Amino acid sequence: MSKELIFVALAGFVASMVDGALGMGFGPTSSSIMLSMGIAPGAVSASINVAKVVTGVAAGVSHWRLGNIDKRLVARLAIPGSIGALIGTTVLANVDAAKLRPFLAVLLLLVGVRILIRFSSPIRTAAEPEQGATSPVIDADTRGTEVAGLAGGVTNGLVGAWGPVVTPFLLHRGVPPRYAIGCVNTAEVAVAFVAAGSLISTMGKDGLRFDVIGAMLLGGVIASPIAAYAVRFFRPRLLGLAVSGLLLITQTRELAGTTDLPGSRWIAYLTIPCIVIFAAVKPPLQRRRRQQQALDAEANANAG
Repeated sequence: MSKELIFVALAGFVASMVDGALGMGFGPTSSSIMLSMGIAPGAVSASINVAKVVTGVAAGVSHWRLGNIDKRLVARLAIPGSIGALIGTTVLANVDAAKLRPFLAVLLLLVGVRILIRFSSPIRTAAEPEQGATSPVIDADTRGTEVAGLAGGVTNGLVGAWGPVVTPFLLHRGVPPRYAIGCVNTAEVAVAFVAAGSLISTMGKDGLRFDVIGAMLLGGVIASPIAAYAVRFFRPRLLGLAVSGLLLITQTRELAGTTDLPGSRWIAYLTIPCIVIFAAVKPPLQRRRRQQQALDAEANANAG
């Protein structure tokens, strides 16, 4: 196996570990690593989406058997998501790769910021639906789901980023986590299938990198059982912040390489870790301050 394929397999391994712990992040993590290696954007997106179809079917069946799916919500995500995937892959296939790379770097940079915002606060668990409810998400405000699905489909077609766009939207709308992740992962199969099919039909078999796809799947298959076991030891919020830091640094490096920013890049390299560390320590500091304020208020009340 060549050095390039070893790094692709490593990207698949790391991305699968991240995805197993966070329920998202496979596409952005692997895209960031593979694009940084100089692999063509079309080959990157095709490889990631083929891998998503293979792994997503197993995940979707598991969520279905565990009752983590609302069929109507899956349809509301999958249909506009598939349309968005066609838009994204059409852009990918018809724009010169050299011109597209800075745009993809900015897109991944925004995904990194999105993940940073998502995990900079404590993860709150929404209430589970009552037994016998007609829909597990009946009390959630799911307005705008189709727009989020369309946007997620476009980013998935371009850089394989589906979960980081759609999952936080549903969680913020009040959908219980297991249903949000279950529906997003199930709908992703359709979105990835459309994206992969569109790229294959456009690029042709000769344009595909079957070695890259195989290495990506190999890394993912090796990581899956390890992630399933190790997820109980992960702290999802800290891992999410680490992933956001990875995306921000690698895409800042990519942008610095395509623009004339020789000095500014080092300012960014130093600033990004500071922001990630601040996001990590902010909730514990806020919690400690609230506890101290409560103790001071109690002491003042007793003194009075």
